Amino acid sequence: MELSSIFITGLFAGGLTCLAVQGGLLASSIAQQESDKLKDDALKGHAIPILSFLVTRLIAYTLLGFLLGLLGSAVQLSLTARVLLQFAAAIFMVGTALNLLNVHPIFRYFVIQPPKFLTRLVKNQSKSKAVFGPALLGAMTVLIPCGATQAMMAYAISTGSPISGAVTLFTFILGTSPLFFLLGYAAKKLTGTAGDVFNKVAAFAIILIALYNLNGAIALTGSNLTFENLLSGINCTISFCDEEKVTGVTTGKGTVNQATIYLTQKGYSLSPQAINVKAGSKVKLNLINQGGGGCIQAFTIPKLNIQQTVALGASEEIEFIAPTTPGPLAFMCSMGMFRGNINVI
Repeated sequence: MELSSIFITGLFAGGLTCLAVQGGLLASSIAQQESDKLKDDALKGHAIPILSFLVTRLIAYTLLGFLLGLLGSAVQLSLTARVLLQFAAAIFMVGTALNLLNVHPIFRYFVIQPPKFLTRLVKNQSKSKAVFGPALLGAMTVLIPCGATQAMMAYAISTGSPISGAVTLFTFILGTSPLFFLLGYAAKKLTGTAGDVFNKVAAFAIILIALYNLNGAIALTGSNLTFENLLSGINCTISFCDEEKVTGVTTGKGTVNQATIYLTQKGYSLSPQAINVKAGSKVKLNLINQGGGGCIQAFTIPKLNIQQTVALGASEEIEFIAPTTPGPLAFMCSMGMFRGNINVI
């Protein structure tokens, strides 16, 4: 995921769900500040406690992201494990959303609860009247992660890099901060109708992200039944489509046995622009990483069970025998988010 996508996820889905879980603690802490001698100073009684809460929260999650990325670098998942993990993450997020919507009591089990003694420790700290209280409380919120944050933590592990993991959670938590700051005073009052609206918006945002992850997991299985392909098929049943749209194969002047794929920040760039290979032939791909980070550098061909990691600024070569059945041979990043096709003809 690009940093802008991670920030927007934090700004909307992350901010909403995290405020529902952690906002009450912040509101309680602010209430304690007001009951102390700071209530006559609006800056001290409001802005400083909230800022101290947000800054230490940001630092704590950044360190957590570093550790999760370090864990991911030590444990490399197989393609099958990645597919199962993404399906599980999508199911978990949908279950979290349905819990927010109060669809059925069974969905409460999708909310991961920390040990009770940790929850009590955090809540007791929220009663502190010292300015230091909100700061410590902000750092301790890593013990009570919300649904969207848990999903982003899983993504931090999948980056397989301590730096990428740290940057991921830093960007995500930074995205949640504006909503925390703006609604820090009102979070305690978000009950009744306002609370219901809040939960509905958060739930639908999480469902959209879950569908995005589910689509990537489907692509990783090597299936062509992705959402965009299904929509394209529906469109072709009610309107005219040329052969390229129907078969998914881009025709060209001829076939090649060797091609280059560039890994960039925006995905994959092909040379030649349409890679046509003969069915059953031996194919060599030159992979050159020109700035593709995150999952982009984990080049994957699911149908052939091929995975090749290409570090930033490096290049790798892979060879394989093309399938004997004509059609598109999909390649993608390790999370199925950035995709392309090699045309087997």
